[in-house]
Amino acid sequence: MKSLKWSGLLFIICLLGACGDKTYEPRAINPETDVCYICNMSVTSVDFAAQAVLKNSDIVVFDDLGCLMDYIKQNGEEEIGAAYIRDTSSTKWLNIKDASYVYSKDYWTPMNYGVLAFASTEEAEQYTKEQPGEIIPYDKLLTFNWGVHEHE
Repeated sequence: MKSLKWSGLLFIICLLGACGDKTYEPRAINPETDVCYICNMSVTSVDFAAQAVLKNSDIVVFDDLGCLMDYIKQNGEEEIGAAYIRDTSSTKWLNIKDASYVYSKDYWTPMNYGVLAFASTEEAEQYTKEQPGEIIPYDKLLTFNWGVHEHE
């Protein structure tokens, strides 16, 4: 009878584990060893880094949000479990779909794409009160003109 209880409990635990959503967490960037998947440059400016955690648990890192978006354009989003970008204000990792973005051709980013990420629309709006820039929702990043911008 005892073994039947344990078998039942084990079955329930396995069932709950199979039904649970898999989480995809970002990892720390190592500026000495991490290289951008798209442009092949070292990810030395960690505050602008991005990463995609794939459903097979591989992690692909990028030195600029524009490189991550180029990766998504080339590969689609099907294999991506979650993707993250650094918050401009706090440097915490933000899910790219939850972040708000501000673009200006005058913003410096590692590949000069000029797009910064913020944790909320309110923070993005506050930033644009102090600095010139255009607020861009995530959906528009998928069709954004990601040309590398020259600084004057």
